[in-house]
Amino acid sequence: MKRFIFLMVCILCNMGVYGQTTLQYHLKKGDVFKVRQDAVQIITQELDGATHEITNHIDGILEFKVLGEVDNGYDVALTFKDLNLKMTSSIQGELMNVRAKEVNDEDMQSKVFNTILNNPVKMVLAKTGNILKVQGGDSLVSKMARASGLEDEFSINMMKKSLENEFGSEALSNSYKQMTFIYPDKKVKVNDKWENVYNGKLKTTNMWTLKSIVDNKATISGKATVLMDVTDANTIMKLSGTQTTAVMVDAHTGFIIHMLVEGLSTGTSTMTQMGGQEIPTTIKSKITYELINK
Repeated sequence: MKRFIFLMVCILCNMGVYGQTTLQYHLKKGDVFKVRQDAVQIITQELDGATHEITNHIDGILEFKVLGEVDNGYDVALTFKDLNLKMTSSIQGELMNVRAKEVNDEDMQSKVFNTILNNPVKMVLAKTGNILKVQGGDSLVSKMARASGLEDEFSINMMKKSLENEFGSEALSNSYKQMTFIYPDKKVKVNDKWENVYNGKLKTTNMWTLKSIVDNKATISGKATVLMDVTDANTIMKLSGTQTTAVMVDAHTGFIIHMLVEGLSTGTSTMTQMGGQEIPTTIKSKITYELINK
């Protein structure tokens, strides 16, 4: 009887070991992944009983090409293959509508965003998905500013400062961690949880759960708390909220197959032209990433 119990304990222990898996990126030089991104952000502001709603819609295609392996990670080239931006206001109507592939010589924004296409930036991607470094974002920003057609250095530098908030090296690193930084630094099994944190305009603390692994596809869910602190020349936004993520990945490569990120944050925004008055503000967002080929 004792021997039977001993054998059962050994079997159960082994089952526990074999039930664990290492979730991480397993890439090789030359791998190419194309991802379709679609993001909708709705900003709602309330002032004296009136509502102003701004809707930002961004979609495009990103290409990730593995350049080689480094210590505990990979050198990856990130290239925008397509990018479309549209901004509308419930009060002012359409504020921006740019399709980066369609250059209009009469439209400064068209020329600026066309420059972002097919100009790769290099990132170091840890096996956990953390983006350790981005190189080339600041050079890209300079190219975009020069493409504007502005001639005086002061105006060009002002445009650079504005573009750096979205396309500089640090901004790109923080933006795409949302898509890549999903793995733990230890083995896990189904229903295990782990946490990671990343900073930027959004400080996000994520709690992830491995929901299932079936047919070499892993399903992971995430719940996060979000702190937003954005300051630019005219506006300060301070908000907090929550974010949920549902993601399916290829357990063999670690690369996403599909990801849905939804968030809701509330707080205040302050505009310099309104004398520092705090305006109640809500931001609702929905972002999808979908692998379109490998």
